[in-house]
Formats: sequence, C-alpha cells, structure tokens
Amino acid sequence: MNFDFSEDQKFLANEARKFLSQACTTAEVRKVLNDEKTAYHKELWGKVVEMGWLGAAIPEEHGGLGLGMLEMCVLAEEMGRAIAPVPFSSTAYYLTEAVKLAGNDGQKSAILPKIAAGEVIGAYAASEGPGHPSASNLTTTFDGKTLSGTKIPVADGDIATHAIVLAKEGSGASLVLVDLSGAGVTRKVVQTLDPTRSHAEITFSGTPAERLGGKGEGEMLNDELLNRVAVLFAFEQLGGASVCLEMANEFAKQRYAFGRPIGGNQAIKHKLADMYVKNEVARSNCYYGAWALSTGAAELPEAAAAARVAASEAYWFASKENIQTHGGMGFTWEVDCHLFYRRSKLLNVQAGSPKVWKEKLVRALEAKNAA
Repeated sequence: MNFDFSEDQKFLANEARKFLSQACTTAEVRKVLNDEKTAYHKELWGKVVEMGWLGAAIPEEHGGLGLGMLEMCVLAEEMGRAIAPVPFSSTAYYLTEAVKLAGNDGQKSAILPKIAAGEVIGAYAASEGPGHPSASNLTTTFDGKTLSGTKIPVADGDIATHAIVLAKEGSGASLVLVDLSGAGVTRKVVQTLDPTRSHAEITFSGTPAERLGGKGEGEMLNDELLNRVAVLFAFEQLGGASVCLEMANEFAKQRYAFGRPIGGNQAIKHKLADMYVKNEVARSNCYYGAWALSTGAAELPEAAAAARVAASEAYWFASKENIQTHGGMGFTWEVDCHLFYRRSKLLNVQAGSPKVWKEKLVRALEAKNAA
C-alpha cells in the first residue's frame, strides 16, 4: 500500500510553501506577537481566502474546491511550518468538518459557501476548564432553541463569527451551531502561552442557536469530529517539528566553538538524530491517519490517536531540543526558537491533550484486539 501523496498534492505543498515563505515569515508572526491589539494577521488571512484554501475540502456544490482531506492534510502541514497566526484550524478544521459531519442540507447550504468565501471565522467551544467535557460535567445548556453557559478557553473565540458548541441537552449532550453576533454573547480575551493564536472566554445567555445532528448525539458527533480534526492538527505539528529540526541542523553546521562546528560534537549529533527519529515516526503515523481520514476507514479512531500522540511528542521534543542546540542564544526573544516552542505547547492541548489521545489509542487497540 502506497501512503505517499500524489504528484498533484506534492505540487500543492510546494506552492503553499513558496507562498507562506514569503507572506508568513517569522517577522510577520512577530507583528501579531508584539501587538496586544492584533488577534491575527488579517492581510495573510485575506490571501489564504483568495487562494481558496478554506474551501479545499468543501464540495463544489457548496462553493468549495472539492479537493479532499488529503489536500487539507498537505495545507495543514505547511501552515504548521509557517506557524501562521490566522484562524485556519478553527475555521477549516472545526467549523467546516462539524457542518459536513452533522449539518442538514439547509445548514450546509447556509454555512459552507460562506466558509469557502472567507465570510465567516469559526471557533470550537467544548471546554469549560480542566477535564474532558462530557454530558456528565457540562454546565452549558441548550434547550432546543437557546444556549446558556460559559466556555473557556476558546481558540479564536474573540474574532470568530460562528462557533461549534458542545452543550448539555436533557440528560445527554448535543452539538450546537451558534452565530456569535446574536443576542446574549459576551467575550473576554484570555492570555495564553502563544499570543499569535488568540483565545477567549465566551458566555452565552439565552443566545439563539441550532442543533447539529440529533438531540443527545453530541458526544458521539464530538468524538467523530475530534478524530477528523486530530489528523489535521497532527500534520500541523509535523510541519512545525520539521522546521525545528532544520533550524537546529543548520545552526549546528554554522556555529563554531573551539575552532570547529558544534555539529561535530557527539551530544549535538545525538540531539539531531533523536529529533529526526521522532519526526519520522510522527510522519508515518500522520500518513496512516491521512489515509484513514480520506477513505473513511474504520481504523480512523486508532489512526487519529496514533498520529496525534506521535506528532505531539515530536513537535514538543523538536522545539525543546532546537532551543538547546542554539545554546545560550536559544531562549532569547530575538531568536525564533521560542515561536515554535510556544506553538508546540499550544497545539499539544488543542482537541485534547496527549494524555487524552493515549487513552483513546489504548481503547481503540483494545476494541480492535477484542473483535
């Protein structure tokens, strides 16, 4: 079985990398980091919309490019390499996939064309603080028409126009779509380790909303949504980890100490080798996840969990060792290492922490072995 991308998909990756290398340099990322009033890079976001990336996995009948999930994986990796300060994941992963997964024909016709056209920005609101959200501990409620409660933290919640919310309904939970311009919505910016991806606390007070899918199907739909999103996040993490290895390797060849490159030292060689091995393990698992995602395979829960665990470990390790390879310069504000370290820590807790995904992987393997 060939898990590699096609020539067309590799061409898309190359073109995306060329564009982002010019439009999303670390200097551009720092503009968002250094300005507390700027939540995202609006100029870059406009260009991303123009190129149709938001509609890559949206069917043509709904205004998208009709490409597929493999193309989304390609774009996710390149966005991860660029540590792009835009709400791409919240919109193209969460909002798009939730509507595709659980929306009815009317909801798809109303939302998907607007996503493809860049008219809406999405957000995913499940968390209410520490712990895994479920019907047993949710305090945000949905009565079939309106939503009440507080969600924190919500990635891109301060700039989003629409949100996917997991809320308690009756004795179960439902997945709900809410227009954040509606009545009863208040937002407060929340500080995180990575200010280039803004977060917020969102409070709903009798806010009009509509259910996605059936009543009480929220937890099931949420799990399916997170399996899809996890693969895309894994590719984003893989992209960042790859850049960290490249940065460390290049610095090790150029930095001289005691008359020779530091890359000649055994300790540095071991760091680079360990980074490479973890990255390759992550890439293998990401490709497995991409196959399962694009084909709708029954192995998706297992593949998504494996990709997420491997990519989380690879990115965190690579970003940490990149700083160490750069030595006393590595942790300074002027050097770009911390930009990737920040993003690696942030992505580790998006869509669930590595601990959550390890538990999911164990359950998936147990179910597979018991079958």
